[in-house]
Amino acid sequence: MKIAFHGAARTVTGSKHLLTLKNGKKILFDCGMFQGLGDKTDELNSQFGFDAKSVDFLLLSHAHIDHSGLIPKLVKEGFNGKIFCTPATKDLTEILLEDSAQIQRDDTKFINKKRAKQGLPAYEPLYDLENAKDVIPLMQTVEYDQWVSFCDNEAQVMFTDAGHIIGSASVHLKVKDDGKETVFTFSGDVGRYNDVILRSPETFLQSDYIIIESTYGNSLHEKIANPGDVLHDWIIKTCVNKKGKLVIPSFSVGRTQELLYFLNQMFNEGRLPKVPVYVDSPLSYEATQVVKSHPENFNKTIKKLLETDNDPFDFPGLNFTKSVDESKAINDNPQPMVIISASGMADAGRIKHHIANNIGDQKNTILMVGFCEPHSLGGRLMNGAKEVRIYGETFNVIAEVGSMRSMSAHGDYDDLCQFLACQNPALVKTLFIVHGEEAVQLDFQQRLLKKNFKDVIVPHLHEEFNLT
Repeated sequence: MKIAFHGAARTVTGSKHLLTLKNGKKILFDCGMFQGLGDKTDELNSQFGFDAKSVDFLLLSHAHIDHSGLIPKLVKEGFNGKIFCTPATKDLTEILLEDSAQIQRDDTKFINKKRAKQGLPAYEPLYDLENAKDVIPLMQTVEYDQWVSFCDNEAQVMFTDAGHIIGSASVHLKVKDDGKETVFTFSGDVGRYNDVILRSPETFLQSDYIIIESTYGNSLHEKIANPGDVLHDWIIKTCVNKKGKLVIPSFSVGRTQELLYFLNQMFNEGRLPKVPVYVDSPLSYEATQVVKSHPENFNKTIKKLLETDNDPFDFPGLNFTKSVDESKAINDNPQPMVIISASGMADAGRIKHHIANNIGDQKNTILMVGFCEPHSLGGRLMNGAKEVRIYGETFNVIAEVGSMRSMSAHGDYDDLCQFLACQNPALVKTLFIVHGEEAVQLDFQQRLLKKNFKDVIVPHLHEEFNLT
């Protein structure tokens, strides 16, 4: 058997890990899009590093675009196998992929207008809406903690709750060969223990090979009493005291619902200032409806809350905008407000327009609420850039830039170690570290070696390994 790492290798995005069995069958863990890597992004997304037609099965850990976003391209180029995932992941993936296709269409149209004026050739999107829709019939749902046989009964897959977003999973694979069974675990994105909405990551069976994410593999999240209190302080400072706009780039899935939950809490406690809150993202509205439709994935606290509050993600003053005209009207409105818009790294979607419209006024705040790839627009803002380019134009950063790293949906070093604590290191043949910045991964590698994992590897892009 062999495994090759065609994404999230010494970088955070583009999750794609291809396992080739002895019989030649190929199983792909995730098929994600590279994001936020500047000029390299388009080139990385243009080619897989393998033949799409050669892939027999796809095991999808969760719906985030850096894990699912190139599935339509995979199908477009000839993949026609089953895609296994949890029910909530299927529901979210459907809306996320359609949105991705629409964003590519709209951004390409916008950029190509400028390129045409400059006499430059037009960009082509990676895929279109029809390609995205072609993915859905291939998806087969599997409930958590149930083994399902596939590949002519030579393999079994099981998903366990990873606690990252609704439906997110760690993927466990049993492969039989010559009477010998080999167990693989792909962590997916590991969430945080004691999350405000989701259940904690589950323990899992002893594995021979483990692929582990490492987004925060060498750091700990800020220990603050309540992220909702910090959010409240930013609203008071920006909207009440400075009479400005609080602009929050937020992933449509997970982060947006967490923000709405905190805002709902503030309202229930009588602490929410009377400023309008706009969620300017059709996808965020759809994603919120999907999240609400899967209460079986909520933790005990939210299930208890539902007994007295039938919608913990809604409150007076909340407005979901859908049309472009509604979005433009927000920017034309000078009154103080909270604007939540996708995407979380601020590299795509309507949030780019909101940042461009508000970054030049010192009374406004751009508040980053999670991980941003350093080269992304959000990452550059978090790292103190004095000017940024948005849609080909340069903007001076006059608005205040804040961050709430404590809201990340990724587990930190302690969470990742707790996730691995159910394993006997002596029985793990190899542990592969993916989905992290290179320096972070190399630090995490040393930490895991000290925890007695004997073979810990940080793969390079497209690097392949023989498995015994």
